[in-house]
Order: sequence, then C-alpha cells, then structure tokens
Amino acid sequence: MTKHIVRRPHGKVVPLADIHPVLQRVYAAREIETAAELDYTLDKLLPPTQLGGMTEAVALLEQAVCGQQRIVVVGDFDADGATSCALSLRALRAMGASDVHYLVPNRFEFGYGLTPEIVTVAAELQPDLIMTVDNGISSIEGVATARQHGIQVLITDHHLPGKQLPAAAAIVNPNLRDDPFPSKNLAGVGVVFYVMLALRAHLREQGWFEHRTEPNLAQLLDLVALGTVADVVPLDRNNRILIHQGIQRLRAGKCVPGIRALLEIAGRNPQRVVASDLGFAVGPRLNAAGRLDDMSLGIECLLTDDPGTARRLATKLDKFNRDRKGIESDMQTRAMEAIAGLDLQDEQLPRGLCLFDPDWHQGVIGILASRIKERFHRPVIAFARSGEGELKGSARSVSGLHIRDALDAVAASHPGLIDKFGGHAMAAGLSLAEDNYPAFSAAFNNEVSRHLSADDLTGVIYSDGELSDQELSLDTAQLLRNAGPWGQGFPAPLFDGDFTVLGYRVVGEKHLKMTLQPVLGRCQIDGIAFNTPTLPADCQRVHLAYRLDTNEFRDIVSPQLIVEYIEAR
Repeated sequence: MTKHIVRRPHGKVVPLADIHPVLQRVYAAREIETAAELDYTLDKLLPPTQLGGMTEAVALLEQAVCGQQRIVVVGDFDADGATSCALSLRALRAMGASDVHYLVPNRFEFGYGLTPEIVTVAAELQPDLIMTVDNGISSIEGVATARQHGIQVLITDHHLPGKQLPAAAAIVNPNLRDDPFPSKNLAGVGVVFYVMLALRAHLREQGWFEHRTEPNLAQLLDLVALGTVADVVPLDRNNRILIHQGIQRLRAGKCVPGIRALLEIAGRNPQRVVASDLGFAVGPRLNAAGRLDDMSLGIECLLTDDPGTARRLATKLDKFNRDRKGIESDMQTRAMEAIAGLDLQDEQLPRGLCLFDPDWHQGVIGILASRIKERFHRPVIAFARSGEGELKGSARSVSGLHIRDALDAVAASHPGLIDKFGGHAMAAGLSLAEDNYPAFSAAFNNEVSRHLSADDLTGVIYSDGELSDQELSLDTAQLLRNAGPWGQGFPAPLFDGDFTVLGYRVVGEKHLKMTLQPVLGRCQIDGIAFNTPTLPADCQRVHLAYRLDTNEFRDIVSPQLIVEYIEAR
C-alpha cells in the first residue's frame, strides 16, 4: 500500500534547558512544554489512593496475608498477564503471605479470563481468595461460580467493562465508570503493582513490618516495564515513569534472571536496553508460550531466582517463538492469497476486513490480524476454529475506530450474533458460532463503514521532519535512543528525507541492508529495512521514513537508519 508521509505540526517549540534542539522539536510535537513533564522520578507517580476500590481490595489482601489464608492468583496468557502474575506472587510472598499459588488458563482448554471452568480447577486448591490479574472484569459467570464455592474474589484488571460488573468482593480497574484515577492507561501489571503498593502502605501502618523485613517494591519495576510495553498501552506520563524506572533497573543489572536471560538469548545488551527491546525482543518470546503451549512456562521463567533455570526456560521460550514465526508466516501467506482471490484493489476491500481459515492456529491470529492491518491499514479480525462449531477472533484497529465499541454496536444491533467479546480501543477478542461468520463479517464491515471513510484508510506516516548531515551521527542516535521511553501514544522519533543508494544487499533472506548518503549531504550511513527483500530495478535515489538508532556489532557501536518506508524517486 502506498503511504503518505506527513510532517508532524510542532506548534511553538518551547525551549527546554539543556535539551538538544532535535529533541526540543520532537518533544514539542508530542505536546511536551516543560522540563517537569520529563521528570520520571518515582515520587512523581500518581498515588495508589486515587484508584477506586483500593480500600476494599487492601482489606481482602490484609485478611489473607495476616491470616495466612490461601490465595490463588488467576492470570492471563499474554506478557502482561505473565508479568502481573509473577509480580503478584513475588510481592505477596515478600510481604509475608505463606500460601500463594497461581493458575493461568490454557487458551485452548479454558479460553480467556476467570471462566466457571477455571474456577472449578481453582476450587480444588481450596483457596480463601482468588485474585485475578489482567482479567476478570467481564467474568460474570466465573465470579458467580466462585461465590457458590464460598471463595471471595478480588478483580484487578484494566480492560473496559461491559454493562454489567461481576459481583466480586472488590474490583480495582482504572477504567471503571466514575473511577477517579487520572490515568486510564495502566496495563494489568501496572494495576496490580499499585494494589501491592497500597497493601504495603496499609500493612506498614498496622505495624506488620515491625518484626519482618519490609520489601522494596521498586525491585519489581522491571516486571512492570516489560508488561506495560508488551501490552502496547498508551504511554502517558505515569506509564513512562514506570517504564523508565524499570529500564534503569535493567541497565543496572537489578532485574529478575528471567528477563536478563530473555534479553541475552535475543542478542540484546541488558546494559543498553530500551523500551523497544522489551516490546520486540522479550515480549514476543514470553507471549509465544501462551500462544503455542502454556504460559506457566513464561511465568516460571519470571519467578525463578536461579540464572541457570532462567536460561533453560528462556531457551524453551525462544524455541516457541521461532515455531510461532513459522506458523505465522504460513498463515500470512494464506491470508494474502485469500485477499488476492477476492480480485479487489486495496480501495475496494471491505473497510472492516474479516479473514478465516479452518487450519489457522488460534494462538497466532492476533499477530496475523496486526500484520494484515499494517498492510492494508483498516480494522482486521482474524478467526480460527476454537472448538466444535465455534470460532475465536482477534481484532486489531486503526486510529478513528474504537474496536471494542464497534463490536458492542454489532452485538446490540444483531442479538445472538456474537457469543462474547472484550478488549480495548485498538485490540479486542471475540467468539461466535462458525455458522454466524458470514453474517458477522457483513455486519462488522457495515459498522466500520459508519465510522471510517476511504480517506481514513489511507496509510499515513507521521514524520518529525528532516535531519541534517551533521545530525545523522552516533551522538544524535544515542541521544534519541535514551530520550524515551517511546511507545504507543508517545512514538519514537521518525524522520524523513532523500537519500542516494550507494549499495545494498539482502541479509537474513528478507531484510534489505543499504549504504546511504543524504542527497544534500556528504556523510555515509547504513540503513536496514526489515521484511523488504528488494529495491525497484535501477533505483538509485529514495525518499525514506526512518528512525535514527544505533547498531552494536562486535562491540562496535555505530549509527544506523531503521527504515520504515521506502519510496523510489
């Protein structure tokens, strides 16, 4: 798909003391006006007391910890869920809980969340309290089942609630209606970190730590950073503080052995780690366990304090990730063949695109939906069979369409078409009867068409402008790399400009390595375009959208352009 490069409006660039002019321009485009907004010290975090439901949650946990009751943490099968689960167990045990266990539903047997089936499994452990992490806000039936077993439930979640809330003993979720917490963007791991902060403060007031060591919960910020980045939640200032602090711990070597092992097996230097390393190297390897097998492998990797065990588990996770890539590549090929079979041009494709293949792996449909969305820049739902006569779908959206609200609208106007759904603005999951797939596809396309015009489906790349010859340097690259954390809602700096191609070659079978020179400059710099195996014939000049980053090879660090888009000139 042809994309349009649009330069970000900078407005008035407010001079920020001791900040490089390039960064001043970048920050201005992200509406940063004062240096105080870039203060990522821990004392600038929003206080836990502002989160609704915290008093009830802390009372439940105090009773469980101080009364030595049995707690079962029920997690989710993605990286946010895994980090939430590991953080909960580490924090509760450090505060004196002696009987804490966890369960994570196998996505192929139990599906997502606190289902009645997983409650039945949990009940065999005879818990006094079930605490959900990164799930539970839509678990009406699961909570009801727990109450029938006489088990109290504490829900910690960040997903959007439905019209009805589960009858849990306590719910902590910043996205509940009328919740006063200023940041609605906490990931699941951020929510449970806040719960643990509030619990520790309360136990301190009660004198609980007079005869036992009070834990330093900042030691868990590496887990918070990983889960927050991997879940692609918007990086408002509060989330940037959490991630920045977690990354500082990673760089200082103060992280759990599992994260260090995953970084090393991905070829990342822990001392130079940035948010994108967590998002593109660690997160996918952790997620691979939940996609192809059982996320308990990933949770155990984050729970172990033994480096040897961490390395062994990270090696298994890396193998799962390589298997996942192979499955995904095959599914993407088949998806593109199905789209080609429609005999439509890009602009004639449905505005809301649904895809289904009976042989697709349900653990990989989320990644597939993301890839197809990036290719065609429209909301996409990929479906796979999840049982006899049932489909599971994973949805990804584009700016301008709140995907969960769109599913809600389809469910309201077509009762019975969707069995269940939930999610965020940009990602959601659903299930429906296979017989309903054609009708759902049409209804979804109609709903998307109500909100998105043809112009909305045009791929736009937002650029921070052009870098001069002198700015295409290692110093600038390191400056930009360390100025984050960058991510969703606070995007990494992206620039554009004209370059002469001095030479190129294909590496890793599908990546384009180039030697480039700015048309109006004299420097030479390497560039790499991932998943771009060739250039147009006789192409000597290109317009690029790129990120200026560093490349470390054999202990030599050099500047490099990470090319996001190539346009032949």
